[in-house]
Parts: sequence; C-alpha cells; structure tokens
Amino acid sequence: MMGAMVTCAALDAAVRAAFAARGDTAPCSIPLLVFRLPEFAQRAWREGRPAARRLERCTSQAIEAAAARIMREGDLLAHDAGSEWFAIAMLAPAREGAFAQALDARRMLERITAAVANATGRRMEAGWCPLLSAHDLERNDDVVQRALERGARERERYEFLATLGHELRTPLTSIRGYVETVLDGDVAAPAARRFLEVVRTQALRLERLVDGMLDFSLLDVGYAHETREADLCAVARAAADAIAPIAHEASISVVAPAGRSVRARIDPDACLHALLNLLENAVKYGAPGGRVQLTVRRQDPFAYIDVDDDGPGIPLAERERIFAHRVRGSGTAAVRGAGIGLAIVRSIVERASGTVCAGSSPLGGARFTLRLPSARAESTALSS
Repeated sequence: MMGAMVTCAALDAAVRAAFAARGDTAPCSIPLLVFRLPEFAQRAWREGRPAARRLERCTSQAIEAAAARIMREGDLLAHDAGSEWFAIAMLAPAREGAFAQALDARRMLERITAAVANATGRRMEAGWCPLLSAHDLERNDDVVQRALERGARERERYEFLATLGHELRTPLTSIRGYVETVLDGDVAAPAARRFLEVVRTQALRLERLVDGMLDFSLLDVGYAHETREADLCAVARAAADAIAPIAHEASISVVAPAGRSVRARIDPDACLHALLNLLENAVKYGAPGGRVQLTVRRQDPFAYIDVDDDGPGIPLAERERIFAHRVRGSGTAAVRGAGIGLAIVRSIVERASGTVCAGSSPLGGARFTLRLPSARAESTALSS
C-alpha cells in the first residue's frame, strides 16, 4: 500500500533511478524528508534493546499510518530495523511535471510530524533537504545532518515571524481603537488629544519593533537591559492606556497604579512588551465586565509588578509549564492564541535578571508577578 516502508537501500536505488530517468532534460531536485527519534538511543541505554525496539515499532506504525494518508503515490518511506532514522523521498511528480517543490516538502514534513506526535505523544526531530544528484546519496550522514539543520532553521524563522506578529498585534489594535474613537466624533478636545498621544506612543513603539525586528525574537531580545532603568509605575500606566481599547471591547476595566516612581533595572520598552502580553492575557481570559489590576511595589533588593484578573485562574499543575513556548493552559481551548505571549514575558524578564511566576489572585483569578532588580531605594509600595 502507499506509505508502506522500504529499506534505505531500496530508497537509494529508487532515487538513483529517478535521476537517471530524468537525465539532462531539465535541472531538478528530489526533496528528502528526514525524521529522527531522539529517545531511541536513550531508551536502549537505560532500559535495554527490547524497550528501544518497542519504541521503534510504535513509531514505525505511526509513521506508516501517517504516510498512508499524506504521501502521494510514488513517494517512498524508508527505514532500517534498529535505526533511529526514517526518510521519505518525494519521487512523485508535482503538478508542473517536475519533482516536488520546497512548499510541498514543508507541508508534508509538518503534517507527518504532527500526526506522529498526536499518535505517540512524542515529537520527532525533522527536516528536509533537496537531493541535487544521485551523488548526494554517497554521503548519507551529511545529507541527514543537512536536512535536520535546515529543518531547525526553518522552525526558527517561523517562530520568529510568529513572535513578531504577536508583538505587532497589540499596538496595532490599540492605535485602531483610539483612532476609531476619535473619528466617531463624540470626544471632547482634551480626551481626543490624550488619545492621539497614546496613538503616537504606540506608533513609535511599532517603529522600534520594525527597526529592531532582526534582534527581537523569542530567544534573543536585543535590548541592553543591564544598562537601562524603567519607572515601573509609568510603564504600567502606559501599558494600561495601550490595552484600553481591547479592554473596552470586553467591558473590562484596567486599573493602573498611581504614585511616585518605583525604578527597576530593565529596558522600558522591554518591560512594556512584557506587561502588554500579561495584560492582553488578563483581558482575554478575564470575566466579562470584570477587572484587571496592576500593582507596583518595592521590597529591596527587588521591585515587583503584579497583574491580577478575576478570570478562571490557572491550575496549580500548569503554573510553571505555561511559560514554555507554544504551551497553553488546559482552560484556553475556546480562546484564540498561539502560546507565545508568556514565553516572551519569561524571555524578557530573565534577560533582565528577573523572574516571572503565576499564582492565585485576590480578585479570584490569576496573578502574574514580575520580580526585577530594583534600581534605587526611593519609593514605598504603591498600588491603585
């Protein structure tokens, strides 16, 4: 049947035959998809070869089942018994008559990897590379490594773009909300001016994001946290202003801190990014018509920001893992999200030598607390 596995030697012969059949009529490449089961060697070392073979059989069955649904007639799935590697040669012609193209390879790679993860609960390492000639197969280890490295680079690019899109969405929503309010015309001049000042602030933030987008990513936030200081009260008020249009749509009030300065060693823009992500979550999961509260306090040698909401809260067992990339809480399925925001928050705060944690809020929902190195002992605990 389509998707049934052959040996790697049979795949090698089929690829060579495909290149020979094409001859010199047109330049072409054959995508080779590679999947690696990283637990295989570990399982063999810890529990013995029988346990490793059981893992291999389970994974083989999952890949065969996925390939039967996803591969095209003419593609080949290969695996040698006792190996941690699986490979697919995309030999079936594309619509244009040539071999499959990069987009086809990426789609198949992602679909099969996701299907195996769903069936086994394990995420395989995966990647692909184009075979330009039959000679590429003479260096199997190099081809496999090249495929996995390419897969890792493509995932990094995707995650960067997803992160950037996530960061751009909040200021754009804020700008649109304030502009639409002013355009409706029922706004007094002082309020309209304040709205436009918020719009200008968010536009400048967008400009900084675009200018620095090659430096700003989930794993490499390129701000000089160590040499900058932020007034946490001022940043919290700016974040509350920026999120106000989104909160207004949900009939949620956002209460910002008032009072004197509480300073911490973190870049103000980076701190604003972190707070906006927390506020967006609080508004998204808070009770309709409810309340979100920002509190700033200082307790040497740290400064703290608490973000409280009156939503459903976060189960104790999930309070650590929700900060991982692309992990969402069990109660979030009904709300759109990519599982990126809290990972960004942790990345920003840790680069400022701080921490972030989740807990229970006195409002009845979730509390997120940022703990940052304080800059000066010049203020007392402040809250709204």
